[in-house]
Order: sequence, then C-alpha cells, then structure tokens
Amino acid sequence: MRGMYWLLIGTIAIGLVGVALETRANAQASGTGKPIRVIAFGAHPDDCEIKVGGTAALWAKMGHQVKFVSMTNGDIGHWSMAGGPLAIRRRTEALQAAKILGITTEVMDIHDGELMPTLENRRLMTRLIREWGADIVIGHRPNDYHPDHRYVGVLMQDTAFMVTVPFWCPDVPPLRRNPVFLFMEDNFQRPTPFRADIVVAIDEVIEQKLDALVGMESQFVEGGALGSAERAPKTEAEREARRREVRENFRARFARTADRFRDRLIALYGEEIGSKVRYAEAFEICEYGRQPTEEEIRQLFPFFPRK
Repeated sequence: MRGMYWLLIGTIAIGLVGVALETRANAQASGTGKPIRVIAFGAHPDDCEIKVGGTAALWAKMGHQVKFVSMTNGDIGHWSMAGGPLAIRRRTEALQAAKILGITTEVMDIHDGELMPTLENRRLMTRLIREWGADIVIGHRPNDYHPDHRYVGVLMQDTAFMVTVPFWCPDVPPLRRNPVFLFMEDNFQRPTPFRADIVVAIDEVIEQKLDALVGMESQFVEGGALGSAERAPKTEAEREARRREVRENFRARFARTADRFRDRLIALYGEEIGSKVRYAEAFEICEYGRQPTEEEIRQLFPFFPRK
C-alpha cells in the first residue's frame, strides 16, 4: 500500500510539473518569464467582451491570465425584464462568454445606471487590481455617452498610482510596479478623440469572439434596453436569423477597426502581415499609469513580432 501511495504522489507531482513547465514556456515566449496578468473593467456584462474579447482570447491561448470585471450587474439592460432575474441572466451570459474565451469573469452587485466615482468604488477597484496582480488594466475612457462607462474610466484613472501606495487600502498588499493602464476604443471626439497606440489583429480568434458575443442573447439577439416586443424574434427560426445577423454585424464592426487603424497595424506587425489583417481591437495608453517602451509593449502583447 505504501508503495502504491508514493507512486500515486509521484504521478501527481509529475503531472503538476508538466503543467507548470507548459505554462512557463508559454509565458517565456512573451519575454516576461511569467504569465502576463490582465484585468479589464467594463460598465456592464458585455462591454469587455465587445472591446477586449479577441485580445483576451489570444492572451489566454498563450497561457496568460485575463479577468473581465463588470462594475454593474446590468439589471436594467433589457426592454421587458429587470431586477434580480435580469442580473442573474446577464451574469450567466458573461460566465458562458468567459468560458468560450478561456478567461475569468466577475460581475459586481451594483445596479445598472447607478455606478458612481465614490471613495468606496475606488477602493473596490484598487483591491481588484491588486488581488489580480495586474500588469495591464483596461477600461473605458472617461468621455462617453453612458454615465456608467464614464465613471469606470474615472475610477480606473483614480486607481492609477494609488495601487502602488502601501497605506492606501492596506488590507491588500500594494503592487510593486504600476501597471500599464489602457483605454478601449471608442468614436467620441470631445474633449479628445481616441488614439490607437496599440492595435491587435484578432483574425485568429474572430469566430471565438463572435461565439461569445452571440451567446449574450439578452443584449444582442433580443435588443437589450432599447429593444421592443415588435422587434424581438418570435420563433426559433427568427431567433436563429437574428443570431446570424448579430454575428455579421459584429464581424463588420471589427473589420472597420482594422481598416481605421491600418497604419498602426502595419507599424506593429510589418507591411506584409499588417496590410492583410481583417479584424482588430485597439487600445490607447493612459498617461496616468506606467508608460511602456515599444519593447515592453511587444512583451505585454506577445502576438506582435519582436524586433
């Protein structure tokens, strides 16, 4: 029995070492020597999936760690249901999307439309960033049509630097190094237009990302907060047709991002690859966090060719 016991322990140990070596090998391909840790904050369950889903899937495929956080529970984001039942449904959709993308997700229990840039929420975001050990933090810009989006951006900026201060939220150890803070792409022009500092080709994972988005049916198949009984699909055939429509609309959207920032894609990937990219996601570097060099950007985004 004792021999069988030690044989079992040895087998488990070998398996764990194998997993660790595989993860380490994937991480070392990025030049960091350890898995990159990314946390993205969206206002609602679907924001991160739309803006970061492809890049998240790429990181995850390489053994890096990505977490999406919805700062509200989305409980008024539907035309015919609200409250607890909708919050539960939207969390379930977010969890399913995370499974498809290969990442982690968490939904805060704050009412949709009621997020405020309070001291309490600044502490909440600080703790989430520290607990994840983030190298990269991503969120909305603070100029946006939706107040929840704006306040995610304000809160994210307010945590930059503070995540490194020992006696701010001392119950969670501070980060030794300030993360790189990034904004998601948008089209708003005032006070300043979005600047595409980093543009990631997501052709390799486009179907995976579309699967995740189409699965968020409360928002994209049924119409979300601005839908209606007249426009909602009535039969399974109509629902399936709407799923196909949603899929192609999103496909076209991510193609427009690639075309919009073609010059930056070529600068990051080179002419041969960059000119052929069909789908992309884009990010702006926030000036309040760590300012990465070009070499560091290529380490944190290991999909780019190394120079």
